[in-house]
Amino acid sequence: MSREVLISLSYIAASVLFVIGLKRMSSPVSARGANLLSAGGMFIAIIATLLSKGIMEWQWITVGIAIGTAIGILMALRVAMTAMPQMVALLNGSGGLASLIVGWASYHYQPNSSLLTAISIYLAVLIGGVTFTGSVVAWAKLEEKFISGKPIRFTGQNIFNSLLLGAVLVGGIIFCINPVTNYPLFIALVILSLILGVMVVIPIGGADMPVVISLLNSYSGMAGAATGFVIINSLLIVAGSLVGASGIILTQIMCKAMNRSLKNVLFSGFGAVKKQTGTVIKGEVKTSSPEDVYLVLEAAHSVVFVPGYGLAVAQAQHAVRELGELLEKNGAEVRYAIHPVAGRMPGHMNILLAEANVSYDQLVEMDNINPTMETVDVCMVIGANDVVNPASRHDKSSPIYGMPIINADKAKAVFVLKRSMATGFAGIENELFYFDNTRMIFGDAKATIQALVTEFKSSV
Repeated sequence: MSREVLISLSYIAASVLFVIGLKRMSSPVSARGANLLSAGGMFIAIIATLLSKGIMEWQWITVGIAIGTAIGILMALRVAMTAMPQMVALLNGSGGLASLIVGWASYHYQPNSSLLTAISIYLAVLIGGVTFTGSVVAWAKLEEKFISGKPIRFTGQNIFNSLLLGAVLVGGIIFCINPVTNYPLFIALVILSLILGVMVVIPIGGADMPVVISLLNSYSGMAGAATGFVIINSLLIVAGSLVGASGIILTQIMCKAMNRSLKNVLFSGFGAVKKQTGTVIKGEVKTSSPEDVYLVLEAAHSVVFVPGYGLAVAQAQHAVRELGELLEKNGAEVRYAIHPVAGRMPGHMNILLAEANVSYDQLVEMDNINPTMETVDVCMVIGANDVVNPASRHDKSSPIYGMPIINADKAKAVFVLKRSMATGFAGIENELFYFDNTRMIFGDAKATIQALVTEFKSSV
C-alpha cells in the first residue's frame, strides 16, 4: 500500500470518527465516549499528516503536540466549572488564530495563487481574525476583570460596524482579484478583521453569552474549513464544516430558547439599560430557613432542582447531589430541570451536574419537565433567575417577554436560594420571588444545601 493511499484511508477513518463522535455528543450518556472517539480521530489525522510528503521539521511538530497536550491536561484539571465558559471562549479563539496564521503563512510564501486559493486565504484570515479577537473579548467579559460584562455601546456604533464590514468585503474583493501585488492591502485586511471581532462582541451583554460562545465556535469551524481549502487538506475541510454547521445549529437552538433572533442578539445591546424595565412588582418577599425547608422536603414525594449560574459560583453541585440522594432514600422522586441557556455557555448545567456524578436520566429538559410541574411538591431554584421568571409569559413590557421558561411557579412549594435580591443578567426583577408559594433562602447556596443535608442526616 502506497503512502498516499494510507494517508487517504487514515483521513477517511478520522472523518468517520468525527461524525460518529459528533452524533454521540447529542446525549449526556454517550458524550464522554464521543470525546474519546473524536480525540482518536484527531490523533489519526495528525499521524497521517506527519507522514505526508513535504512536511519539514516534523520533530518540532511533535514538540508542539507535547506542549499542547500538557497545557490541555493542566487546564482540564485546574479550571473551575465557573471558568469553563471562559476556557471555551479561549479555545475558540485559539482555533481562529491558528486559521489566520496558516492563511497568512500560505499567502506569504505563495502569493501567486489561484483565485480559489486567494478567496480561501481571505476567508481564513477574515473569519479567523474575527473569531480570535471576538473570543478574547468574550473571555474578558466573562471574567469581568478587564472590561464590563455589560454591553458597551456608543453613538453610531451600528453605522461604524457596517462601514467596517463594508471595507473588509470591498478590500477582500480587490485582494482576491490580484493577490500578488496587494500585500499591503492584505495586512490591512488582517488588522480590520481583528478590529471587527472586537466591535462585534463588545455590544453583547452577559445574558447573551451562551449564544455568542456557540456562534464563535461555529466561526472557528468555518475558519478551519477555509484553511483546509488553502492547504488542500480534505480532513480539515470536513472537520471544520462539522464544527461550523453544528455551531450554527446550536446557535439557533439557543436563540429559540431565548425567543430572540440572532440579529437581535448581535445588535440590540441586551442588558445595556440599567434601570428597571417591565411592570413594577408589588408584594412582599417571604423568607425561610434551612430548618423550615427541611420539614417541607422531608414530607415531599417529588422534588425538582432548577440549577443556574449561581450554583456554579457557589460550587454547590456536589452538595446538591448529596441532598438529592438523601431525598431519594426518603422516598422522593428527584429530577433536575435544565434550561437551554442556564449558565454562561451551552450545556453548562449538564456539565456541572455530571461533574458531581448526578445520574444522566435525572436531567430533564425544559420542554419535558414543564408539563409535570403542577404535580411537583417542591421546586428548588438554585442560582437561577431569568429562566424561571413568570413575567416572560404575560408582561409585554418585559425584555424577556416570550422567552420560554421553566414553570417553577406552578410547583406546590418553591424555594429560591440566592445571595440577595439582585437581578439576573436581564436586569429585571423576578415575579417568582413575590408569589405566595415562594420562599427565599438568602445566603451562600452551598452552605444552605449543606445545612439541609445535616438536617436529614441528624434525623436518621
